[in-house]
Amino acid sequence: QVQLVESGGGLVQAGGSLRLSCAASGRTFSYRAMGWFRQAPGKERDFVASITWTLGSTYYTDSVKGRFTISRDNAKNTVYLQMNSLKPEDTAVYYCAVATLYYSRTYARENEYNDWGQGTQVTVSS
Repeated sequence: QVQLVESGGGLVQAGGSLRLSCAASGRTFSYRAMGWFRQAPGKERDFVASITWTLGSTYYTDSVKGRFTISRDNAKNTVYLQMNSLKPEDTAVYYCAVATLYYSRTYARENEYNDWGQGTQVTVSS
């Protein structure tokens, strides 16, 4: 129903920055929130950040607060993740997702989202 395409991943040194983008196509209304998750090798997919579509309320996992910023461009149906002061432990595949069905205070759970992108690799070297 909603196609999501992530871009902007790559290889950076610790302390560097990357900006991830996620462009949505298909339906352009009834978005409740968009979010970013990440999955490191051998680990579960974990929540990173979310933003509600109407008001732009944001929520972050503790490990990225003060370093990452999620934002959205409603006109472009695009969500961004600006990642600064990157650490090796940020290395993961980053996934964009959209929530259209459920109300949530934080949109921090996988089951609150219904469409997912294919992921983009972020690698941070020491």
